[in-house]
Parts: sequence; structure tokens; C-alpha cells
Amino acid sequence: MVRSNYSVARHKRKKRMLRLAKGFYGDRKNHLRLTSEAVMRALAFNYRHRKHNKGNFRRLWITRVGVAAKINGISYSKFINGLHKAGCDLNRKMLAEMAVHDPASFAAVALVARGAHT
Repeated sequence: MVRSNYSVARHKRKKRMLRLAKGFYGDRKNHLRLTSEAVMRALAFNYRHRKHNKGNFRRLWITRVGVAAKINGISYSKFINGLHKAGCDLNRKMLAEMAVHDPASFAAVALVARGAHT
């Protein structure tokens, strides 16, 4: 009986791991043990940071909306409170887009928020 081995499957696993480590620095890209550790760590961080990005973008939007609201003479908290009281359902992402790309319409929204807040 012919002896069986796992060379094809092993080479395929090895190639897959090395392909994931493309662009890594030093021995982490071509030594299998270091590569597998580095790739597992990178994949874990990749998963975790996809979750963190959502908070980072929200923070950016809030900063942009706050600055634009200040330019229009109202604080961020009063602006958001006024929008809620006015029944305006614009989210922070869209408000930030308006603040950057269309300041005139943002000023109109700020006027509505100011009117509803007082």
C-alpha cells in the first residue's frame, strides 16, 4: 500500500497564510510560525477596529456639527435638542455632510433648531 502524506493540503494552508501576511515586515512575512501569529493578531485587530471605527466616525460627525452650529450662533447640545423638539429626523452623519458641503441649508436647519429650542 502506498504511503499517504498531506503535502498538498499543507502547502495550500501554508500559501494561504503567507498570502495573508503579504506586506508584513521582516520575518513575519516568510517564517510560518511568526507569520501565523502575526496574521491571527492582525485579523483580531481588524475585527475589533471595525467596531471602533463606528464610534470614531460618530465623534467626527459630532465635532463637525458642533463647529457648524457654533458658526450659526447655537451650541451643539441646544442644536440637537432643538432638532428633537422640532421633530427633525436628520442624523449626525447627514448633518455633518450638510455642514461641510452645503452651509446654507445647514444654517436653515440651525434656524429651525433655534426656534424650537426657545
